[in-house]
Amino acid sequence: MGDVDMAEGDDAMAPIKILIDELRNDDCQQRLKSVRRLITISNALGPERTREELVPYLNEMASEMEDEDEVLLAMAEELGNLIEHVGGNDHAHVLLVPLETLCAMEEALVRDKAVESLNKVAQVLPNAEETYVPLLRRLATGDYNSTRIAAAPLFAIAYKRVSEGAKTEMRQMFSQLCKDDIPMVRKAACSALGGLAKEVSGGGVEEEVAPLFAKLAQDEQDSVRIVAVDNCVTLGKVLPADKTQHLVFPVIRQLQQDKSWRVRYMVADHFTELCEVMSAEAVEGEMTSGLVKLLKDAEAEVRTAAAAKVADFCAKIPVEAALSQVLPCIRDLAADPSQHVRAALASVMMGLAPVVGKRQTIEQLVPLLLGLLKDEHHEARLNIISKLHAVNAVIGPDALAQSLLPAVTELAEDRQWRVRLAIIQHIPLLASQMGAKFFEERLSKMCIAWLADSVYTIREAATDNLKQLTEVFGAEWAKVNVVPQVLEMSAHSNYLYRITAVTTLAVLGSVVGRESLDVLLPAILSAAKDPVPNCRFNACKALQMLVPQLEAKTLDGAVRPALTALTADDDPDVKFFAAKALNAAAA
Repeated sequence: MGDVDMAEGDDAMAPIKILIDELRNDDCQQRLKSVRRLITISNALGPERTREELVPYLNEMASEMEDEDEVLLAMAEELGNLIEHVGGNDHAHVLLVPLETLCAMEEALVRDKAVESLNKVAQVLPNAEETYVPLLRRLATGDYNSTRIAAAPLFAIAYKRVSEGAKTEMRQMFSQLCKDDIPMVRKAACSALGGLAKEVSGGGVEEEVAPLFAKLAQDEQDSVRIVAVDNCVTLGKVLPADKTQHLVFPVIRQLQQDKSWRVRYMVADHFTELCEVMSAEAVEGEMTSGLVKLLKDAEAEVRTAAAAKVADFCAKIPVEAALSQVLPCIRDLAADPSQHVRAALASVMMGLAPVVGKRQTIEQLVPLLLGLLKDEHHEARLNIISKLHAVNAVIGPDALAQSLLPAVTELAEDRQWRVRLAIIQHIPLLASQMGAKFFEERLSKMCIAWLADSVYTIREAATDNLKQLTEVFGAEWAKVNVVPQVLEMSAHSNYLYRITAVTTLAVLGSVVGRESLDVLLPAILSAAKDPVPNCRFNACKALQMLVPQLEAKTLDGAVRPALTALTADDDPDVKFFAAKALNAAAA
């Protein structure tokens, strides 16, 4: 590329000349920096010089720097953003040349980014048939595997904007990619087949695309068959219902029984989406038996994926079918040797409660839930806890208290602190469903006990939990059931308990109302004189939190004098937080 003309506006153009020079720099990082500024360079050069000098130079760079993947990746991305800077849509075709070069790179990330930019350019080309189709032809029939791989996802974007003759040629080229000798090319074609099917109108899908789909679904390479699962969903949405049953369902049935566990895993992972394109009769019949087989699969990964779909699937079939065919598998999975299978089941089992109803939940599901609540793997326990409110909504608090709450109470002291944390986080929702009286009888003591937990995160969560419970049940409830216990803790011999109590009192102060602060404030002021510095500066933090709630008389008579005294404390942290609280009180 020729040197930038510096005759006019030397000072303004000097930085641009530096950027252009850095495109040729031996240092990869300098070239990368300059490539990231291509828009700045093109703005300085103007559209004409960008088309005639910068773009050809970038193409030359792409050809010469095959080993500089980081620079090429940045270039592929930036070229897609230069449409306006080469003169708009009418001149966007000049960007096709360097992007075509980048599509030939071995590095998949570079190719993918080049394809992404090519699709952006193709969207605005006014004459796609003259400029874009020849590029497709060169890529799709190229000698290198990389160009044919890159070609596959480029067909759909311009398909509807070319003549019928060009469409026919494009379908033929795509068909050849689907039959390519190289598995990676066939995989790329299979990945792109769904997108092309959406653009092909009329009988073209049934006559030309569907046979390619069926052939790819039987490919000898499981990496190709895996991708075919996605196409089942896409074609099922594109084809009429009767054609879906005839053309797509046999492929789904075949993939469900594939010899490769990776393919079966993909079917299990997409099972709900596959059901959405099937008729209700097919779902209740063969898809139910198909899920049962996947739930009994020899590979734990397949069972894990299938277990995660049981709740959504059972919502699509009659309750009788769910109870007679799926539930026996669920019983087996609840005792599966794989902890991942049990955890996946635990994450969705609560969703079965609304599907099967109250009686069946109590009789069939609750025993399984109890087993998973006591699972040796903490993730299974966590997944059950996180959905506990769903069961309560179905069976009611009385049945929940008799069946699951004893296990929940036991988990409140679980050795894994994350399990204890999960219990705390779901208490407010359970409390709102149960009511104050029921909560006081069953769970109130547990919530206070968490304030003395050995893990700080649990103590912090317990404080927030009490705040949320006060918001649910009201300030009067907190005065009777929470505040006295916290005040008692504020005088505990262990300074960590005293800190937690002071913090809790400050948090409660924001929700109990001004009339209750007279009960809370003395304990916090007492903590300001605690022999332990950590207690004193936490008292300063608590007082700062309460400042917006306090009346001027209380501030002047009690709070400011206490904070002023602490500004002369021996401990620097105490002095810092005391000064910070005083500033808040003066605001």
